[in-house]
Amino acid sequence: MPVPNTPFDINVLVRENIRKMKPYSSARDEFSGEAEVFLDANENPYPTPFNRYPDPLQWNVKHALSPLKGVSPEQIFLGNGSDEAIDLLIRAFCEPNRDAILITEPTYGMYSVCANVNAVRIVSISLNGNFDIDLSAFSSLNDPALKIIFLCSPNNPSANLLNTDRIFQLLEQFAGLVVVDEAYIDFTSSPSLTQQLPNYPNLVILQTFSKAWGLAGLRLGMCFASQEIIAVLNKIKYPYNVNIRTQELALEALSNAQQKDDWVKEILKERGRLSDALLGLAITKKVYPSEANFILVKVADAPGTYKRLMALGIIVRDRSNVRLCDNCLRITVGTPRENDHLITALKQFNP
Repeated sequence: MPVPNTPFDINVLVRENIRKMKPYSSARDEFSGEAEVFLDANENPYPTPFNRYPDPLQWNVKHALSPLKGVSPEQIFLGNGSDEAIDLLIRAFCEPNRDAILITEPTYGMYSVCANVNAVRIVSISLNGNFDIDLSAFSSLNDPALKIIFLCSPNNPSANLLNTDRIFQLLEQFAGLVVVDEAYIDFTSSPSLTQQLPNYPNLVILQTFSKAWGLAGLRLGMCFASQEIIAVLNKIKYPYNVNIRTQELALEALSNAQQKDDWVKEILKERGRLSDALLGLAITKKVYPSEANFILVKVADAPGTYKRLMALGIIVRDRSNVRLCDNCLRITVGTPRENDHLITALKQFNP
C-alpha cells in the first residue's frame, strides 16, 4: 500500500496538556531486571501470592504477543478490555467540549459512551444498505474538530467486514486517527490490518482476548499502533491497569494458541449450521452473512421473539432499536447443544 499523504502529526493531534504533562512514575517503572529484596513500593512483604504489584507495562505478555501479531512489543498497549484503549484514545487526542469523533452506525456502543463521558462531540453517519462504508457520507472529514474515526470490522452488530480499500482511502485522506476495532478478526479469513501499521502512522488497531481466546472474564484488550501513539496511551493510563492474575492467565493462553484455533474452527462450523437452520424457520426474513462469532437475523417480530425466548431461558440480543437493524436479533454462536436448544424453541414460533 502507498505511504499516506495526510498531514498526520501526532504532536499536533495530541492534547496540549497531555503532551506537556509529566506522567506518574510507579516504583516498578523505575526498576527493571532481577532483585532479591523489594523495599521500594510499600507492599506487604509476606507472600499471598499477590502481595507484589504487577508489571505496569506487561512486558512478558507483550513479548509473547509480538510474534503472533507481527508487531514489536513497543507497538502494543494492553488494557482493561478494549474499552480502556477506546477511552484513553479519546482522552489523549480529543479536547473536551471542543473536539469530535466520528462513528459509522450501526456500530459498537462504547465509542459513543466514552465520547459522552469525556464531553466529546459525536459525528454519526450511516453505513450503506450492505452495512459498509459509504465514502460519500464522510464530508465531515474537513471538520478541524474531528480527531478520531472509529470503524468496527468485522462490524458489531452486522457481523460483516468493512471494505478494506475504503478504509485505506480514509487513512490517506484524514489527518486524525483511524481506529479499526478488530474484536472479531479471528473469525474471518481476511488478514488483520496490523500489517499495515508501517504504512499508516495514523492507524490504530483494537483486538481482544474476550472472543476467540475465551477470556472475556479477564477483561484484557489489545491495542496496536505506532510506538509514538502507544507511548501516549502508556503516559496517561493508570499505573497498574492489568493485574498479575490476568497477565499470568493471558500468558498461559498464548502458550496454547492451538486451543484458540480449535475453538474458532468449531465456532465457524456451528456458525454455518446455525445460519442454515435459521434460514429454514418460518419467522426468519433474512440471515445476514457473518464474519464474526454471531449472526444478525431479521425476523417477523424481533421484540416479541426476544421476550418469548427469554421466557424459555434463552437470551439473545434484540437490536431493533439500532439503525438499519429493524426487527433484527443478534445471536451469538453457542455450543452445538445450545444452538440446537435455540432452534428447537424458534421452530415453535409462528410469524
